[in-house]
Amino acid sequence: MAATAVVLGVTGILGGTASAAYADPGPTASEKRLEEVRAEIDGLYRKAEQATEAYNAAKEQVALQQKEIVKLAQGIDRTQHRMDELKRQAGALASAQYRGGGIPPEARLMLNNDPERFLDNATLVRKGQQSAKSVIGELARTKSVLEGYSQDATDRWERLEENRKKKEAAQLDIRKKIEAAQLLESKLESEEKERLKQLEDARALQEQQKWLDSGILKDLAAHASADGKKAIAYATSQIGKDYVWGAEGPDTFDCSGLTMRAWQAGGHPIPRTSQEQWRQLPRVDVKDMRPGDLIIYYGDASHVGMYIGNGAIVHAPRPGRQITITGAGSMPILGVVRPDK
Repeated sequence: MAATAVVLGVTGILGGTASAAYADPGPTASEKRLEEVRAEIDGLYRKAEQATEAYNAAKEQVALQQKEIVKLAQGIDRTQHRMDELKRQAGALASAQYRGGGIPPEARLMLNNDPERFLDNATLVRKGQQSAKSVIGELARTKSVLEGYSQDATDRWERLEENRKKKEAAQLDIRKKIEAAQLLESKLESEEKERLKQLEDARALQEQQKWLDSGILKDLAAHASADGKKAIAYATSQIGKDYVWGAEGPDTFDCSGLTMRAWQAGGHPIPRTSQEQWRQLPRVDVKDMRPGDLIIYYGDASHVGMYIGNGAIVHAPRPGRQITITGAGSMPILGVVRPDK
C-alpha cells in the first residue's frame, strides 16, 4: 500500500481537493483534431470492452452447457442400460407365460385340486402379477425419463450452439473494434501518441476531480477486511501487466478477469464477468464502500475496478494499456459490490 501511495503521488492521477485556477487559451486546431481522434478511439475501445464482456459471458455459458451435456449423456447411458434390463425381465415373464401353454395362471390355479398347492400357487400368482406390474410400471417410467433426458439434451445442444454463435460474433466484433482503434492510433506521429495519452489522463483527472469535489471522501473511512487485503495485494501485484480481452491471468487480464482472480486469492470465488459481478454480488452504497470492494462502471456494467482506498482503484483499462491505478471517479459509476459481505 505504501508503494501504491507513491504511485498515486507521482502520477497525480487522483486529483486534489480543489480545482486549480489557470488561464486557458483554448485548444488549437491540431488539439481539436487530436481530441476528436481520442474520442473516436475511446468509443471504439468502449464498444470492444462491451463485446469482451459479452464474449466472456458466452464463453462461460458454453463451458457450463458442455458440462451439463456430458452429465445428460451419462444419465442417458445409465437409463438406457436400465431400460435394456427391464426389457429383458419383461421378455422373461412373457417366455414363462408362453411355456405355460398360454393358459393364464389364474385358470391353472383353479384346476388344482390340492388345497395346499392351491394356496402356494395363489401366493406365487400374486407375486408374479405384482412383479409383472412392477416391471411394466418401471419400464414406462424409465421410458419417460429417457425421453425427458433426450429432449433436455436436444434443448441444451441448441442453446450451446446459440452461445457458440454469440461467442464467435462477439469475438469478431472485438477484433474489428480493436483493429479500427489501432489503425487510427497508428496514423498518429509519436508526439501525437504521447499527447493522446496525456489527453486520456487529463480527461480521467477531470472526471476524478468532479467526483472528489462532491465531498465523497469525507464519508469514506472504512478499512479493508482481512480477505479484502489479500484481494488488494493480488490486484496491485499485477500492476504493469497488459490488458488482453478475455484474459484472466496469470500474465494478462481483462477488467473482470483481474477482479475475479483477485477475490479468488482473497478466498471468495466470484462470477467471471462484470455484469454478473454486478448482478450477483451484494451491493453497498458508494458512501459506505471500503477497500477491496468492486466499483462497477457505465450503465451496462461493462467495466469493473477494485477500490483500494484514498479515492483510487486498480483496474485493467483497455487494449494497449497496462493494469494501473487511477481515480475511482474517473469513469461513470454504476454502483459498488462487496464480494465478502
